[in-house]
Amino acid sequence: MPGSAISRREARRGAVFMLFQWDVTGRPLGSLYEGDVDDYTRRLADAVTERAAELDARITSASDDWTADRLGAVERNVLRVALEELDGGEVPVEVVLDEAVTLAKRYASEDAARLVNGILGKLVRERTT
Repeated sequence: MPGSAISRREARRGAVFMLFQWDVTGRPLGSLYEGDVDDYTRRLADAVTERAAELDARITSASDDWTADRLGAVERNVLRVALEELDGGEVPVEVVLDEAVTLAKRYASEDAARLVNGILGKLVRERTT
């Protein structure tokens, strides 16, 4: 059966990793699906690639000093995944924020986590006003 069930946290991490590879290598996302990819991972990664330009524009508009293309690939894709989940409305805002900061810290740095937190926090505030 394709798409084994895993936690959303694992799926989110998988999506960020695949999107990082897609972003850095320019390879088609489908070529990066190896083995049994969870359905949520696949849907999330596919949705981000389809909306990458729109998501990047939102990231850029919320950043004081950075454009999405100047961010590191980890930070950019963590933010893209977070925005996609926020827009989907299935994941609570607090979970999206916590997971995004945790991923940035784990796979990049403390500075990356602060940057992600700042940009994502501004985007969340804009949604509620």
